[in-house]
Amino acid sequence: MRTLILYSSTDGHTIKICQFLQKIIEQQEDETTLISVEHESGINLKDFDRVIIGASVRYGKHSPLIINFINNNPRMLDSLSNAFFSVNLVARKPEKRTPETNPYLKILLKQISWKPMELAVFAGKLDYPRYKFPDRQMIRLIMWMTGGPTERNAVVEFTDWKQVEAFGRRVIQMKPSPNGYNAAGLV
Repeated sequence: MRTLILYSSTDGHTIKICQFLQKIIEQQEDETTLISVEHESGINLKDFDRVIIGASVRYGKHSPLIINFINNNPRMLDSLSNAFFSVNLVARKPEKRTPETNPYLKILLKQISWKPMELAVFAGKLDYPRYKFPDRQMIRLIMWMTGGPTERNAVVEFTDWKQVEAFGRRVIQMKPSPNGYNAAGLV
């Protein structure tokens, strides 16, 4: 199967998760293409059997580019085996780490008409030294308000890599969508 992993990443951690998923998929000898939504204009979804979309959250919102891509391609996305995952710091709390309990994913799903076959929410990485001053201050305030780390030099990776691996294994098991096209043509 040919898999497209399309992502939007604010500080690079979503890319790291996508690369991890890519390794899992390629262990099954499936072909993968990893690309940023910023460079998606040359991608033809008909060239793929499966699509995984991953997007980070900053200040409570997913990238408008991801939302636009999804809203411009819902039928084509539905015609492929498909999955979506969100990466955000609120998911550092176990009770906010599922599609049913994560507020940012719930908001996104109301903004799009596409209904992914698989959904996941992964906790992201807090990296104060990497942030620009205004972002660092705003994120520290949010962390203070929500009981997270506020030390100026804190770098904390909250991602549960076993959860990411389990998601990857579920995606590998997905069959081509019965309601449209895949890379081989009409299903």
